[in-house]
Amino acid sequence: MVSGADAIVVGAGPNGLAAAIELARAGRSVRVIERADEVGGGTRTAQLTLPGFCHDVCSAVHPLAVGAPFLRSLALERHGLELCYPAVQAAHPLDDGSAVALYRSVHETAAGLGELDRAAYVGLVEPLAHGWEALAPFVLGPPLRTMPKLPRGALPAVRFALAGLRSARGLARRSFAGERARALLAGMAAHAIQPLGAPGTAAFGLVLLTLGHAIGWPFARGGSQAIAAALVAELEALGGEVQTGREVRSLGDGDDLIGAKAILLDVTPRQLLALCNTTGDRALPAWYRAALRAFRYGPGVFKLDYALSGPVPWTAPECGGAGTVHLGGSLAEVASSELAVARGRHPKRPYVLVAQQTLVDRSRVPAGSAAHTLWAYCHVPNGSTVDMTAAIEGQIDRFAPGFHDLVLARAVRGPAQVEHYNPNNIGGDINAGAASLRQTFARPIPLLIPYATPNPRIFICSSSTPPGGGVHGMCGYHAARAALSRALR
Repeated sequence: MVSGADAIVVGAGPNGLAAAIELARAGRSVRVIERADEVGGGTRTAQLTLPGFCHDVCSAVHPLAVGAPFLRSLALERHGLELCYPAVQAAHPLDDGSAVALYRSVHETAAGLGELDRAAYVGLVEPLAHGWEALAPFVLGPPLRTMPKLPRGALPAVRFALAGLRSARGLARRSFAGERARALLAGMAAHAIQPLGAPGTAAFGLVLLTLGHAIGWPFARGGSQAIAAALVAELEALGGEVQTGREVRSLGDGDDLIGAKAILLDVTPRQLLALCNTTGDRALPAWYRAALRAFRYGPGVFKLDYALSGPVPWTAPECGGAGTVHLGGSLAEVASSELAVARGRHPKRPYVLVAQQTLVDRSRVPAGSAAHTLWAYCHVPNGSTVDMTAAIEGQIDRFAPGFHDLVLARAVRGPAQVEHYNPNNIGGDINAGAASLRQTFARPIPLLIPYATPNPRIFICSSSTPPGGGVHGMCGYHAARAALSRALR
């Protein structure tokens, strides 16, 4: 590759790599620069506990690796990516010893909700699951552009919008009479890391339920790093280049950045301001910098990774086959936990997300052993320094008595460590910005093309742009399309 490139992408997370691939597919020369010694951003895997135990450092469950139009178009299985699907996509245990299970089948899932809510669940979710192909561009595009132009097959988008704009708590109470269905929706919607009474939180729950039925909730065999490796392989096959171990502190940091026609930044607004401030105030106008400073980050996460001597002894059998388990009890309890976090408090019984990758991927533990890994985190106030280990393990023990006896080793990461590992996770915020209703529609600021900046060379391709967090590559794809229409015509 020639020393100069048409475009430079700073950051080799899924969005940065997606942006580079789309640029390369359009025939532009592109170089990706990554500060870490390995690519991946939120899709990295490491032996965090004991030798031979491979843990996903950040993201773990990947329905959008198949459900997002851009990643699906790449056919990454050509580069060795293999996805593993659990028998139960997700489970939500309750204190009576049972669990609500999310299966690929809408009707099988509905049957577990009881007679009160079986029909209501099918009526709410089945049209969305059947219409995902038409719904995906609407859900995963920039809202200010896609809302006026409903996609092909507009009915699923209308259904989604009418229900998704509600609060998760309001939708659960309006749609369902029983606690089982309400708890299932609460556990899904809590992925928003917002109070469940906030407008728009229902959308998170509906998207995750829809993906569970339309796609499934798979893991990448060998770890999430396999997704990044496949993306790099695709980029290199197209002639692109990746440089690791190089930190960009300024947009004038190197001849390749100075000479590039377009610079795409897989960073959040705080880092964008820092990068541009070092090149002088002329890089971005004052009004835009002021708008970026108003961008708000959300709560952080406190994460634990375990090496276990055997499978988790869940009381509810559905949890034993579930790739993902939501621990939090009833709708009221999950809502109370998330509201406490939003108010700067640490709940005694936090909502906990658990992933059991080794149920379907035995390559992550030493060969021939009965061992397992476990991935778990809870939400905490941004920048929290409180150790939540006991609270998380209390929730696991609540639904899996005897769990402590299986622990061989644990790795602990609070918000500071989460941010140190990935600087986009400000204060431990893994969504690169609060997923409030305002910041869903105007992320990072209200613009029809939010990936572009007033500087014709500078674009943002991180999760701080629509559609936000998740391993889908759509932020990078949309940013690349913006760059191709403006700076790289």
